[in-house]
Amino acid sequence: MPAFIIKRLPVRFTYDNNYFNDAYQGIPIGGYNKLTEGLLEGTEVRLNENYFDNKEYYDSLAPKIVFTGKIDQYYDYQFGKLQYRSLRFDQQTLDTDNYQGSALVNYTEREIPYTRIIEHKHFEFGTQPKTVITHEHPAEWDESNEPFYPINDQLNNETYKKYKALADEEHNVIFGGRLAEYRYYDMHQIIGSALKKVETHFAEAN
Repeated sequence: MPAFIIKRLPVRFTYDNNYFNDAYQGIPIGGYNKLTEGLLEGTEVRLNENYFDNKEYYDSLAPKIVFTGKIDQYYDYQFGKLQYRSLRFDQQTLDTDNYQGSALVNYTEREIPYTRIIEHKHFEFGTQPKTVITHEHPAEWDESNEPFYPINDQLNNETYKKYKALADEEHNVIFGGRLAEYRYYDMHQIIGSALKKVETHFAEAN
């Protein structure tokens, strides 16, 4: 496992149970959907579309394309397929107002098949009489599953470098996100990366 993944999480010998050492931690009021809706306000949005089914048409709609899918798929797997990890979510609605008292509890024991339980109402201090929880299970990835995380071992990273060399020559495509950059991002990092790409793009445009 690469050192940068291990370094994401602090090692402590105290009772501080924060996930990170960041001074501020939180989510947008209303959730990330609220943030996304604000960013897309006034923009045409098409759902359940496959970019690769009609790539030439979508490329013709704008002078630049922001691509956040799998970079190996974009280049038709010419250097081979990159590997990913997937997830499986089991959701339940429980007839109780509180299941675990926290939005998120992680489980690291080998004997437990899921890695965390999310209780959604606690993200915004919900007072509903029932609660919804989600068990998150790690899953092997194949073409029938959604890819969530890159596998940043030496073989995959070397393959990615070949794809990145092609991407660096692109003038009309902006590659961004975990799949397009084949990199594990936390949410604040991906927002920072997106802002940086916008800054660079507009600098080039000017």
